[in-house]
Amino acid sequence: MNRKNIFIAFGLAAAVLLGCSTSPATNEGDATVLVFSKTEGFRHESIEVGIEAIRKLGEQHNFQVEATEDAGVFNEEKLKDFLVVIFLNTTQDILNPEQQVQMERFIQAGGGFVGVHAAADTEYDWPWYGELVGAYFNGHPSDPNVREATLRVIDANHAATDPLPKDWIRADEWYNYKSINKENNVLINLDESTYEGGTNGEIHPISWYKEYDGGRMFFTGLGHTEESYSEPLFLQHLAGGIEYAIGEGIPVDYSQAYSE
Repeated sequence: MNRKNIFIAFGLAAAVLLGCSTSPATNEGDATVLVFSKTEGFRHESIEVGIEAIRKLGEQHNFQVEATEDAGVFNEEKLKDFLVVIFLNTTQDILNPEQQVQMERFIQAGGGFVGVHAAADTEYDWPWYGELVGAYFNGHPSDPNVREATLRVIDANHAATDPLPKDWIRADEWYNYKSINKENNVLINLDESTYEGGTNGEIHPISWYKEYDGGRMFFTGLGHTEESYSEPLFLQHLAGGIEYAIGEGIPVDYSQAYSE
């Protein structure tokens, strides 16, 4: 089944809401995703265009999108209506301990997670999150921070990489990583020989996925620039990651959650 048919299976066209509202899906079987973009450190100028781009992906692929920077949404009563939480260029400490537990329980209940770019520059003192997102930010080139480089697709058998060329040349802010989770299934490797400032060496993962603690996660280190969110290949890459996180569209089941 191709990506379009998979997304169509989730229901009718998206009813897109931007703001702090967290009303449930209006049609049984609809996939509803939450875009969370709170920042406590550096704030990316691309956040607003990124939200709009994900809203358009929802319209194109028949999933609903709600967006907020209100961490109060992280409670069971509200999260139970979502299938995926997207951390869009979040930074630093954005959830309190109670909200962190609620995020853990959402994933344990079968929820999905998508991390975009600075999601790796988030919650350094929360070990569970570090394992979920799969790596932490460890610097990037500067002067300029955005550079052209070559991405090597090493696993094309995934919705997030199927439409991509094997060697993908593009410009972005290329993060170096630390605490890389060995359980990550790497999709794309960044070729450090094609730009200056890389510190991870020959193995420099930039996008990956995995099942984790009852749920599914996808991460892409791409998405720093505003231009990314009008770039067709990047949008297809992101849409495929959201598709993976949605999975079969089964509602979360909090009877499986165990964090207290």
